[in-house]
Parts: sequence; C-alpha cells; structure tokens
Amino acid sequence: MEFDAIILAGGRASRLGGVPKSGLIFDGATLLERSLRAAGAAVRTVVVGPDPGGLPGGVLTCREDPPFAGPAAAIAAGLAALAADRAGRRAAAAPFTLVLACDMPRSADAVRALAEALAAPAAGTPERDGPDGVMAVSADGRKQPLAGFYSTAVLQRSVADAASRNRLENASVFALLARLDVREVRVPPGSTDDVDTWDDASALGVSGRIPDGGPGSGPALRS
Repeated sequence: MEFDAIILAGGRASRLGGVPKSGLIFDGATLLERSLRAAGAAVRTVVVGPDPGGLPGGVLTCREDPPFAGPAAAIAAGLAALAADRAGRRAAAAPFTLVLACDMPRSADAVRALAEALAAPAAGTPERDGPDGVMAVSADGRKQPLAGFYSTAVLQRSVADAASRNRLENASVFALLARLDVREVRVPPGSTDDVDTWDDASALGVSGRIPDGGPGSGPALRS
C-alpha cells in the first residue's frame, strides 16, 4: 500500500512549559525520530511545525498558517506541501495519507496495526467499496484521529471545503474528518498514549533530555 505521511509537530506544548514535544526522548530517540520511523514506509513525508533541523534527506518541512493554528490547519499545510512536492516531481498522489502526531512514543505499533487493517478489507466488503480510511482506537475505546490513514483525495476535498468556510484555524480534527467514512481500528495497548504533561512523560518513560545531533537537538531541558 502506497501512502504519504504528515507528521504533526507544531503544538505549543503549554502543559510542558513550552518544551517542544518533538525533542523529548524515549528509548534513546526523540519522539520526532520515532514518528519518522513509524512512517518510514511512506513515499513522501512532511513534518509540520518549526523546522527542527537535521531531518533525513527527502523529508519535507512546512508550517501551518498561522503558526499554532491547530492540527486541522497543520493537516492542510502538510497536504499542500506534499502536493507542491509532487507537482515539482510530476508524481501522482499516493492513495492514502498517514496523519500522525509526534507525541506518541509507541506509535509504530499503532501504524502497523492500521496499515494491516487498511490492506485487509472487512469481511464481505468489496475492496472498491472500502472505507475512506482507518482511525486508531485505544484499548479503552478512545478515538485518536491523529493516528490514522485517510484517503488523500477525500481528505483534500474535506480540507478545501473547510478552507472555503474559514473553518481550519483552531478547528476540530473530528469536524474535518466528519464526512469521511472512517473505520475504527483497535490498536495495541499503549500505542496511542501521548505526552501532554510531565506526569504523562514520567508515566511513559519519556525524558526531556535531548541528545546531540538528532532532529530537534539542543540543550538538556529536563533530566
């Protein structure tokens, strides 16, 4: 299955005192590095947020407009960056786009489960009549729209419609996806647990110490 990927890394992280989530460490790698690995099979990948520097070759970067305008605006910016890159290469769009927030340390497990579910249509459903995408649902039933594969064409139409009504800035991602026929997929326990606070970070074994040389590298922020 071919797909492009949008990694969302532009939030304010206000409950972390403004410390960028992308640079937090889990198991020896930044959360951004782990997200890029989770999306490693993508044809093209774009990171939406402040340019962290040191991105792997071929990975695009862009910023939502205005900055900190929320994940719906970030998805729109990511789609635009991917479309511009394709235009320059005269390449066709991938049929699906992975949307992934960078603050889930174990997101690779969720991405794997979602990809497997999308590649295997539901029993009795012809592949041509498959869903517009798949969205992660945690073991306790919480939907996570920022871990999902969505039809690129349908997502683009939804973004264009929202933009025409000035409903992208600070908009709900669920509202953006409301017109998509999305199948909910249970993912492995813990794979969509995210870091919003330092208590979350502690519970998940995430550190604020940024190693030298990687994406988002910089000084030690929290030991």
